Amino acid sequence: MPAPTRKVLGRLSLPERTFVADALRTETVGGVLLLIAAIAALVWANVPALHGSYESVSHYHLGPAALGLDLSIEHWAADGLLAIFFFVAGAELKRELVAGDLKDPRAAALPVAAALCGMAVPALVYTLTNLTGGGSLAGWAVPTATDIAFALAVLAVIGTWLPSALRAFLLTLAVVDDLFAILIIAVFFTADIDFVALGGAALGLALFWLLLRKGVRGWYVYLPLALVIWALMYNSGIHATIAGVAMGLMLRCTRREGEKLSPGERIEHLVRPLSAGLAVPLFALFSAGVSVSGGALGDVLTQPETLGVVLGLVVGKTLGIFGGTWLTARFTRASLSDDLEWADVFAVATLAGIGFTVSLLIGELAFDGDATLTDEVKTAVLLGSLIAATLATVLLKLRNAKYRRLYEAEERDDDLDGIPDVYEEDDPAYHLRMAAIYDRKAAEHRRIAALKTAERLAEVAGGAGEEDDRRA
Repeated sequence: MPAPTRKVLGRLSLPERTFVADALRTETVGGVLLLIAAIAALVWANVPALHGSYESVSHYHLGPAALGLDLSIEHWAADGLLAIFFFVAGAELKRELVAGDLKDPRAAALPVAAALCGMAVPALVYTLTNLTGGGSLAGWAVPTATDIAFALAVLAVIGTWLPSALRAFLLTLAVVDDLFAILIIAVFFTADIDFVALGGAALGLALFWLLLRKGVRGWYVYLPLALVIWALMYNSGIHATIAGVAMGLMLRCTRREGEKLSPGERIEHLVRPLSAGLAVPLFALFSAGVSVSGGALGDVLTQPETLGVVLGLVVGKTLGIFGGTWLTARFTRASLSDDLEWADVFAVATLAGIGFTVSLLIGELAFDGDATLTDEVKTAVLLGSLIAATLATVLLKLRNAKYRRLYEAEERDDDLDGIPDVYEEDDPAYHLRMAAIYDRKAAEHRRIAALKTAERLAEVAGGAGEEDDRRA
């Protein structure tokens, strides 16, 4: 007997759906704040009367110089606040791998392959563009990242009813994307290493892991230790956000008997609003403030470095993610969910071309020392993300009526038990509850029918008497 065909991008399990809904709710709010911060940065940096204050605030230094932490506000945002963002990304990836749908290697293959292709193809597009145009290859990693918060903000603004399976696919893509992005930063953007500081950071991480395994609780224990680890990692020469993702991956994300949430899930719920609502928007505020003019936008499309970034985000991301998804389904002999079509996957792949936060960070690292080119690459990231968002909006809007029907079917809860009906179709108790509901409705309709019949008979009887009197 042939094995049943495996479906890809099908309905999520109920626990996964609940987790994804909570995470996306926070990320969507954070994405709107991120969008506001990016617009504020552009206004602040481009209004002549305000430009000087933006530069002054961004480059204002503070912090203990004796500890090597006399950094500018812009630097604190990129190295300090983004460590919180990567901590959440690490915790989220850990939960997906040990307790989420990705613990099944077959389920994990699709988003991992799509994410890898979605990073490799943009890097290839950038490289080919710059080899052809004689530009610098230093920015090959800039268009490789997807910004989930910005993508969700676009979904919130355009009001699409994207099914939960596609939202979860986008979220998982971004998480895997973030992990590989941080590996790229660690491997390719680390020059000189201070092994003493790195050894201290490693010892701090070992202590962090040991305290977690011993079940030690209390933010007053972990927060000071995390700050020490971050400072040592920064002084080691390796990008300090590595400390954040390392600590996130160490959290225990499996539930033990009697636990409603694992420690990793609980900490992630607490820290995610801080990441999405404060850390990432503040990073955007001090990183997205580039001078934008007609001439600058024209230069973006003529310089190989900036053109490579735009093409990498808009073309490379779309082709990479769509191609990776299709190839994975093809070679694993899986078929797309009956509710979706490949046009839906293409639209989501286009949306993944929004590469804001991490792309800006990598752009700063790739062209460190060349302020002009750094700003031009940032402008390219903004332009590429805007084009990707516009294309995705058009494609998703074309399918929005169908998405709304799927969403309403996913959310229907006729028995009012707080669980969508689609997750209870194999539960006899659900059908008994529905039978009781329909019995009550049938009894009510029979009662109303009897009442209306009696009223009609009374009207007929009364009308006949009046007619006899008139004849007499």
